[in-house]
Amino acid sequence: MISPIFFVFSLILSSSYASHVQDFCVADYTAPQGFAGYACKDPAKVTVDDFVFSGLKVPSDTTNINKSGFTAAVAPVFPALNGLGVSVALATLAVDGVSPLHSHRGATEVIVILEGSDIVAGFIASSNKVYTKTLNKGDAIVFPQGLYHFFWNKGKTPASIFVSFSSENPGVQVLENALFQSDFPTEIIAKTTLLDVAQIKKLKGVFNGTN
Repeated sequence: MISPIFFVFSLILSSSYASHVQDFCVADYTAPQGFAGYACKDPAKVTVDDFVFSGLKVPSDTTNINKSGFTAAVAPVFPALNGLGVSVALATLAVDGVSPLHSHRGATEVIVILEGSDIVAGFIASSNKVYTKTLNKGDAIVFPQGLYHFFWNKGKTPASIFVSFSSENPGVQVLENALFQSDFPTEIIAKTTLLDVAQIKKLKGVFNGTN
């Protein structure tokens, strides 16, 4: 049986702890950003609008080489996510659209097919084993953190895909952009990937890369 004195002491201690715990750290975009993220906004200046993001209402533009668009609700545009370790996004794929091979820094990703069918999705494990699956409306797949992954709309209608991350600011590195939209020298790309020099130069022309 719990002692009444111990119970009262526990209530006082928990009350004191609660009064010093910060419920949230809404990003202060006017303050310098550190390695750990944004500084906290003065709680007196926080409003409910800091906790609301309306940017996912409209499908993003898919008139690009990948026929895909991506709208992200992440800490740099959604201040209340700062420090919470979560974020979401909406991906839109036209017919034959693709989210090309890419990875995120330290973030696991889950996608849910909202609209569309025959969405081929998968990832490459560090053992180089490839896991792929054809998904339809209502299906979900998880991409473990740090691994290259993709999804491709092989279906006959546009697709809308809900995306969630285990980070408030997961970042992204798209493999094709890293190789062909950068100043990574063609000679080194050829040597380190075994790709043909002519093909590398062609892709650099498509992605506006140099060297």
